[in-house]
Parts: sequence; C-alpha cells; structure tokens
Amino acid sequence: MLAAAMATIAERGLEGLTMAGLGRDVGMSSGHLLYYFRTKDELLLRTLEWSEGRLGAERSALLSRHHLPVAERLAAYVELYVPDGPRDPHWTLWLEVWNRSQNADAEARERQAAIEGAWHRDLVALLAEGISRGEVRPVDPDRYATRLRALLDGFSVHVAVDIPGTGREQVLAHVREHLTDSLLTG
Repeated sequence: MLAAAMATIAERGLEGLTMAGLGRDVGMSSGHLLYYFRTKDELLLRTLEWSEGRLGAERSALLSRHHLPVAERLAAYVELYVPDGPRDPHWTLWLEVWNRSQNADAEARERQAAIEGAWHRDLVALLAEGISRGEVRPVDPDRYATRLRALLDGFSVHVAVDIPGTGREQVLAHVREHLTDSLLTG
C-alpha cells in the first residue's frame, strides 16, 4: 500500500493521491484503507516513514564505508538529502507532512521528530569521525549538523518547488563550497 501511495505521488503528485484511488490501485475499498490509516494524514505520515526507512538504509550503507574519506561520505549524504529535482516525490511528501504537522497530535509530531533525528544523528556521527581523523575542522558536531541541515532544508525546498536558479546541481555546488569554506581541512 505504501509503495503504491508513493508511486501515485511520483506519477500524479499529492493531488492525485486519494483514498478511493489508492484503494483501486491496491484492490481495497477506501473504507478498508481508512480502517488501517484512519485519515489521509496518517496515510501520508506512514508513507513518509516507509520512504524514510528506505533512505535510512541507503544512508547507513553510504556512511558505513569507513575506508572512504569523510568528505566523500559527507558529499554522498548531501546528495541523498537534496531532492532529485522539482516535484521529487519524497520531498513533495515531506513538504505536505510538514505543512500538516501544524495540526498534528503529539504522537504524529514525535514520529516526524524521529525521522529528523535519524538524519541528524548520522550527520553528527560522521562529523565526529571526521574531527577524530583530522579530516574536518574541530567544530561542535551537533551545532554544525543543525546548521548544515537547516541549509540543506532551505535549498531542498527551493529545488523541490522549482525556484529558478536553484536547481539540484547549483545547490550541490553551493553546499560543496560551504563545506570547503567552513569545515573541510584538505
């Protein structure tokens, strides 16, 4: 069901994702879907959690390549983070869930925070490794990760909504320049 929801978002955008349409796609009634998900908000959050689980596994595999320099793994983290382009389905979903979180209950907000926390913890660990190996400047890994992720979020929103002059390659170049100027030692 969650893969079908993500495929619908990729093909038709969020406006194309309805409980009735998803039900048709997976051979269930919309009522049956509501039994499992209660609301469209829950469907969106569960789909995001599923998608993040896949990205988390990919991120973990990239970051566990300890034989590679930290700078290379940091670049891979950034490339995984930044949307592929306008209407990237993962980022489209993220933006919608963030928007809906204003009215979400505490449990849903905790689930969203868990997703954010995984990205943050992985980045902090990578920065700490880079410091210990002398590959990055001595910074507070938690503070630097918070600032870098805010930069990535801002740029990623621009890519996802197709703001002129902020395509994926331009954003990656800006981030590389920022990392070179502020973090990398070599």
